[in-house]
Amino acid sequence: MRPTSFSALKKRLAARAPARVDASSAMETSVALILAPGPSGLEALFIRRAERPGDPWSGQIGLPGGRREPADADLLATALRETREEVGVVLAASSLLGGLDDLVPRTPRLPPLLIRPFVFGLAERPDARLSEEVAGVMWYGLAEISASAGAAEVSIGGAATRVDCFKPRGTVIWGLTYRILRSLLPFAA
Repeated sequence: MRPTSFSALKKRLAARAPARVDASSAMETSVALILAPGPSGLEALFIRRAERPGDPWSGQIGLPGGRREPADADLLATALRETREEVGVVLAASSLLGGLDDLVPRTPRLPPLLIRPFVFGLAERPDARLSEEVAGVMWYGLAEISASAGAAEVSIGGAATRVDCFKPRGTVIWGLTYRILRSLLPFAA
């Protein structure tokens, strides 16, 4: 995968309308996929979720984001607010490169959710901090992510399950975050 510019990525994302899902019976959520230039091309910000009893995503690698609140004008406002709350990064709407297709979980173990991913481009890595919801912050290059595609064994409901994933530097990125990345990578190629 060769590095791409934000303008090229924005143009590719704008060339097609993201698929939208009817969210009338699902909890609406959104995430921010934050990109910044790195030594070998674009890099993405990831978080390690804090360990919390009863949280189905406890300890997993993900993207800043969460549930839409009544005060949020739309799901973009949710992504901006959640990113500020979780990692202390204030995103300007002008840094929005575009949106990806809506996602819903494929497993009945998870609550009915609609996840809307938004892609942001920043001139440099922001200072991201930890919070009560975030136990770690890391950056991985898109080329590194793409090259690390594979499978891993994870625990789902206490049972070892083999899943498709990305494994940059041994970190297992699977589930919804894997699906979001898989949908972004063709635009960033």
